Amino acid sequence: MRVWSVHPKYLDAKGLVALWRETLLAQKVLRGETKGYRNHPQLVRFRETHDPITAIGTYLTYVHEEAVRRGYRFDESKIYQADLNLTLNVTKGQLGYEWRHLLSKLEVRSPDTLEQLKSVTENDIETHPMFTIIDGEVEHWERVEKT
Repeated sequence: MRVWSVHPKYLDAKGLVALWRETLLAQKVLRGETKGYRNHPQLVRFRETHDPITAIGTYLTYVHEEAVRRGYRFDESKIYQADLNLTLNVTKGQLGYEWRHLLSKLEVRSPDTLEQLKSVTENDIETHPMFTIIDGEVEHWERVEKT
């Protein structure tokens, strides 16, 4: 499961569909509707909010907006609740880590998308719309893959 901090516009088609499905699963986990993935580190930042269900719903709402922009038909009724005034922080270190991770995935899965992103530097990366960038290293909950 990967709940990206980078803007969903950077994801290829497979990545965007996977993000939608995985975040819907995350919503179920946070609502206590499944036994799997309960301790997944990607859910920590949502659990640390005062209202995790609204936080994950807000995240999903923006993913849905990107899908609609691309002409996909994701079922918005699957989003339990959202508050578009809700924001979360993401560290520069986390954003950079995810960017490099995304580029490595695209290198294998979608070279055309990778080519389109070559002009984007780590200083120019846009976040998912609910995130605000703050200084800091990779988030405490991230499982950093060794290279």
